[in-house]
Amino acid sequence: MSEAKFIQALKNNSIVEMQCIPKSDLHSHSGRGGSIVYIEQWANVKITPPIEPFNSLMDMNQWMYDNVRCHCPGFMGYLKRIEAAFAQANTDNIAVLALSYSTDEIWACGTLDNFIQIMNDLRKNFAPNTTFLPDLALGYNLNEQNEIDEIFNANWFKGIDICNYSNIYSMSELKKVCQKAHESKLIVKAHIGEFGSADDVMRYAEVLELDQIQHGIAAVDSIQVMKWLADHKIQLNVCPTSNVMLRNTKNYQSHQIRKLFDYGIPVTINSDDLIIFNASVSQEYLNLYNAGLMTAEELNVIREIGLESIGCYPV
Repeated sequence: MSEAKFIQALKNNSIVEMQCIPKSDLHSHSGRGGSIVYIEQWANVKITPPIEPFNSLMDMNQWMYDNVRCHCPGFMGYLKRIEAAFAQANTDNIAVLALSYSTDEIWACGTLDNFIQIMNDLRKNFAPNTTFLPDLALGYNLNEQNEIDEIFNANWFKGIDICNYSNIYSMSELKKVCQKAHESKLIVKAHIGEFGSADDVMRYAEVLELDQIQHGIAAVDSIQVMKWLADHKIQLNVCPTSNVMLRNTKNYQSHQIRKLFDYGIPVTINSDDLIIFNASVSQEYLNLYNAGLMTAEELNVIREIGLESIGCYPV
């Protein structure tokens, strides 16, 4: 049984054993989901992972440009980074993978049909055993609202992932987008509570009728919000190393996922930007276990939540 093997792998502190256990990664950004090693081997370079936490998202993005994208530039470099994400899913036994793509990534492929064919081929070639749940990332450019209907009508994306950090959308505009997504039977997610307050988490979750929240860790600042999330079974797709490296938590020993789990909120463990933060999903589980934050049995419950939430839990 996967449960017993997973628990033993944690207790053995074995990344190799962890990689043999089915897991999910429901919060990963397409061009950043691969490993540094994969890019190093392809580009024949050495990339030193960041050691100190970043001071801002701008600093993080600059590191990405200076250390990774410079070695895989242009469209072919982009495709290599997507390939790396699927290859990583295969290596780490990610049974369910949600990658988010911006509309700019779609049109870089020329047409929506071309984009879909390219991504399907990459998934088939590099992660054939992975259930793939692509998300449409929104909140990056003003033209998105004019493109949503065409993209939704293709019936390829399985969810939307709103990242409105630049406040491109008003809440009323976001509500219309989310209503369309619900009508199209998409999983509705939003980045909220990585920065900001518990009230922000509550407002987005309630107004937009979110199914899942990317991060959401600020909810720990309000018992009322945590109880509401638990009562409404709003799943938080948490990324521990990302939170540490962006200074949204002090360390693994005090990560907010402990309190969120204790309040009965469904949580999952994910990689976010693996190529930057250098922590696979398997490593994320080991980090929390080795920090003494959660037991092996509790972490297995979280692993199962990630698989069961979309009906793909292996027998």
